Amino acid sequence: MKIQLFSTLRNYKTEYLKKDIFAGIVVAAMTVPIAMGYAEIAGLPAVYGLYASVLPILVFALFSTSPQFIFGVDAAPAAIAGSFLTAMGIAKGSEEALAVMPVLTLLTGLWLFLFFFLHAEKILGYISTPVMGGFISGIAVTIILMQVPKLLGSAPGEGELLQLLLCIVNAGNSFHGLSFILGIVTLIFILFLKKIAPKVPAAILVMIAGALGEYFFDLGSYGVKMLEPVDSGMINISMPVLTNMKISEYFSTSITIAVVIMAESLLAEKRFAAKNGYQLKERQELLAFATANLAGAICGNCPVNGSVSRTSIAEQYSGKTQMTSIIAGMLMCLILMFGSGLIRYLPIPIMTAIVISALMSVIEKDLAKRLRKVSRMEYAIFLAAFFGVLLFGTIFGVVIGTVLSFVSVVLRAARPAREFLGVIPGHEGFYNLKRSVHAYKIRRTIIYKFNGNLFFANSGIFVGDLERELSRNPDTDCVIVDASGISSIDITAADEIRRFDEKLRKRKVRFYLTEHTAYVNDELRRYGLADLIEKGMVRRTLTVALQEAGREAPYQLEGLDENEITFTKLTSPEELHSLQEYLWAFGKDAAKQMEKNIEKILTSDALDSLESVTDQPLIRLAKNWHQLSAFDEDELLKRLELHLSELAVKLGVTEEEALGYVERHRNYLKQRLENLNPDIPPLLEAYEKKLEKRLNSEQPENYEKLKNIKKRYYEHFKEDD
Repeated sequence: MKIQLFSTLRNYKTEYLKKDIFAGIVVAAMTVPIAMGYAEIAGLPAVYGLYASVLPILVFALFSTSPQFIFGVDAAPAAIAGSFLTAMGIAKGSEEALAVMPVLTLLTGLWLFLFFFLHAEKILGYISTPVMGGFISGIAVTIILMQVPKLLGSAPGEGELLQLLLCIVNAGNSFHGLSFILGIVTLIFILFLKKIAPKVPAAILVMIAGALGEYFFDLGSYGVKMLEPVDSGMINISMPVLTNMKISEYFSTSITIAVVIMAESLLAEKRFAAKNGYQLKERQELLAFATANLAGAICGNCPVNGSVSRTSIAEQYSGKTQMTSIIAGMLMCLILMFGSGLIRYLPIPIMTAIVISALMSVIEKDLAKRLRKVSRMEYAIFLAAFFGVLLFGTIFGVVIGTVLSFVSVVLRAARPAREFLGVIPGHEGFYNLKRSVHAYKIRRTIIYKFNGNLFFANSGIFVGDLERELSRNPDTDCVIVDASGISSIDITAADEIRRFDEKLRKRKVRFYLTEHTAYVNDELRRYGLADLIEKGMVRRTLTVALQEAGREAPYQLEGLDENEITFTKLTSPEELHSLQEYLWAFGKDAAKQMEKNIEKILTSDALDSLESVTDQPLIRLAKNWHQLSAFDEDELLKRLELHLSELAVKLGVTEEEALGYVERHRNYLKQRLENLNPDIPPLLEAYEKKLEKRLNSEQPENYEKLKNIKKRYYEHFKEDD
């Protein structure tokens, strides 16, 4: 693999610089309270959060292929590291903690290096969009809940949902009104300004206002907490000391943190990449995570991670490349050397409100709404990942969501699309009996299509579908399976096929598998079904199987007298389309789509050319989806008749005259079909009878009104005679 350094800065455009600098300033300002707070959670002095925001963020920018992701001290690794110190009986902030923490960070970086060499990023390729969306939303809500106690005047919360809620309740017991008012007013102001003027740097404005408020009004004297002052000076760089330490004690915690960093950072990066339309080199990102943590180790820091909150801030202020991270890192250097005294002027409630406002945009509300509408299963997976992170933490959230994703895959494979097929007179091929009103079942024949691999979880469904259809059609003497969607079977399915074939033979019913790949035949032989192949169960095509069963075209069809319609093969362009393309394409929404076409016709400015029959403007106006077939054109005209009043107003004519225009189009259509093939008009008439019943049930008032208009129209014809 070729490693590219500073890949997001290649072909850098000068117009990006202004946005990157501004975004870097905002990120640096936001990093101060966030990093200091998480450093304390990890058991280090607050200033170490600032140290971790210099070298690690610069090293990450060197290796990362993400143009917008920001690295630094973050919630999950800091919390795990802090828990490790507690479990070891080490006092937070002590000399021992300062010695232990860089060792933990070093081992975390080495684990991430191992993940890089093992191509561990491929594991995350099996995590679906609902899992990623729920995961990121869970992290965002968790961090928001961590921040809420700070709005109330207390320390930040720790842990998962139940612990965080308890922290909020306890913070409410020591509620500080002025802190709460400052935080809420700031949050409302930022959200309002973001809505009406998104380009205005609301975060900078409120930070300046907060600092001025402390300087002139001494907010701290009223109980409002300020950021803790830190000593000026740069980072002391040194290698972690491994002597007198049992490294084995660090292994379980360090690998846990490494997995959290890989999962949380890479999933977040992928989500931002998908949202903003760029590509990641996921394996190189693991290298970036590893090197950033090694940089953190030599600075004496806790493990560092991708920051969803700071990335969303950079995105909000239009940061374009990793130059944003470089600017932020350089500014942190300046703050440590010259500006540490200014930190004490920043009110915590205001800084907290800025962080919460950024995180609110990370929550995948739109994705959740979309999933709820289109897929209950994927919505459930989204919620499982979301609540998994909230209730049990990052690792369990990913595990729960991933397991459910695999369950979803199995369930989808277990219940693939299936359909029973028939034929359309005068038309080649086989068609879904439910999705095409013109398809007829071949007498005493079941044609069944199974669109999925046949294995233990769905072989019962395969057999069950056929047995139910056989019970509904007891005179059946031939069952043909279109297996074009089956590319493999397992031993359970093979055994089911054998048992089903034996049942059918006892009932003197022929059974065929057709249209499948040669590999399926290899599997049938391997599972001991070679004798069924030899007996003629397998045929290359549906047509050959039908011929073998004594069904020759023209086929005898159920519900249709073969003397009623001839079966001439279409030789016109009409055979390129199905007899009702809309129903095939739109299914249950076909009627809605037709009504949209009617609306399009009625609002078109081209209706003044309606009298030109040969130009067919009505049909042309309706072609908002590739090409209408003959039956679709006829249904369009039938539906347009239900809107004669609107059509008459549009044309400035009477309803009877409008009906005359529509009738002229219908006559033209029928004449065209007659010229193409004499077999089609009888089919069209049979279809129109069914259509009229359907339209009457769909729009009874309009249909009754149409009957009266037609009555007046035909009476007018009699008078003319």
